[in-house]
Amino acid sequence: QVRVVESGGGLVQPGGSLRLSCTVSASRFRLYAMGWYRQAPGEERELVARITIDGDTRYGDPAKGRFTISRDNAKNTVDLQMNSLEPEDTAVYSCNAEGNIGDAMVDYWGQGTQVTVSS
Repeated sequence: QVRVVESGGGLVQPGGSLRLSCTVSASRFRLYAMGWYRQAPGEERELVARITIDGDTRYGDPAKGRFTISRDNAKNTVDLQMNSLEPEDTAVYSCNAEGNIGDAMVDYWGQGTQVTVSS
């Protein structure tokens, strides 16, 4: 069984910062990459940031220069530091875990955490 649990969302004023955390707990699941995605009302889900077990990172355009993703492989956690937040960053942020169970490539999602940027 694989569990993906997010924390750290909330309300923040424009220009403020938030840090999101995600922890994956699993048996027989070889974790390869973890990432954050977001979905605003009426919009499609989009990549925020992704990091592999080797530390390779990829950022979506809205995150570049403002957000930083990091991970602790020993703890199966990934953090997303978000700075200079704007109202356009308001969305549900979801954590995704990619890996293998046996020979099968699988991925799992957390339930999401709301981030609201508003004065």
